[in-house]
Amino acid sequence: MSETVLVTGGAGYIGSHCVVELIEAGYQPVVVDNFSNAVRGDGGVPESIRRIEKILDTSIEFHELDLLDRPGLEKLFKKHSFSAVMHFAGLKAVGESVEQPLRYYRVNLTASMNLLEVMQAHRVHDLVFSSSATVYGDPQHLPIDEQHPVGGCTNPYGKTKYFIEEMIKDHCKAEKNWNAVLLRYFNPIGAHASGRIGEDPQGIPNNLLPYVAQVAIGRRECLSVFGNDYDTVDGTGVRDYIHVVDLAKGHIAALKKLKDNCGCKVYNLGTGHGYSVLQMVKAMEKASGKEILYKIAPRRGGDIASCYADPRLAEKELGWKAEFDLERMCEDLWRWQSMNPTGFSRGTAS
Repeated sequence: MSETVLVTGGAGYIGSHCVVELIEAGYQPVVVDNFSNAVRGDGGVPESIRRIEKILDTSIEFHELDLLDRPGLEKLFKKHSFSAVMHFAGLKAVGESVEQPLRYYRVNLTASMNLLEVMQAHRVHDLVFSSSATVYGDPQHLPIDEQHPVGGCTNPYGKTKYFIEEMIKDHCKAEKNWNAVLLRYFNPIGAHASGRIGEDPQGIPNNLLPYVAQVAIGRRECLSVFGNDYDTVDGTGVRDYIHVVDLAKGHIAALKKLKDNCGCKVYNLGTGHGYSVLQMVKAMEKASGKEILYKIAPRRGGDIASCYADPRLAEKELGWKAEFDLERMCEDLWRWQSMNPTGFSRGTAS
């Protein structure tokens, strides 16, 4: 009998790729999502989940549920005996969090508290949490390892991730039978090799690569590069980009780590390599065969010059290492974008 794992926010970009890896690793995912970052498909099921069912020739249990709905969450836990929870659900746009901080605190923190309390009530004690390198704030040293100071976050989104991490850590200290793995992502890009699922931002993309891909496909006219006077290889910001499938495999490794009664552990998921904005533009031009127009714009407030991971702890303790190189990340992203020029809503890949 396969283990049943609850996946919150499982219809979103990272969550959906983790659902694929869970099924391929022999787990039985139960997905909940409130459609804040997902497109509704046939029968009220997220389009991403519907496509995974086709890719893997399987059926996936899905419930439309907001984690703020405590009674709905209780009902789900009464129905299932979950072995673990993967928690992705939450608002995630940095800029929006600056404009709507109270909404971010209410949604992200309340949802996570509801989840932890309902897990505790139903004796589900194993958790993998989707955190972020934003908890590190401005890097004090590079590469960033897990010992780097946290909490100096530059935006409310990052602060919610930090606060949730602290809640989980404190709860694990108080409840010795709890195990949690907090995964601090760097910059996920790319898509499933089938080209059928990928990142489909609602509205104007907040992240670099989806925006670049939309310029390449003709949905956007031009990329604004914010600042070209940083102390980097070409003056543009440097980040650690990781293939979303590598990231998803890291979650499976984390799930296995919980079996060691590991307590609360923290791992970076990145490649350890940084690439500049202009290097990413060139890589996408190569993958797409298209010229990508860009213009230099003033720096944005809160942006930093460079940020990349030291991922060695995850390799040592989880047996996980990112495998896909930059060329593969861009090829897979372009396959998704070219097969689905307008994303899930009217994409051609079914």
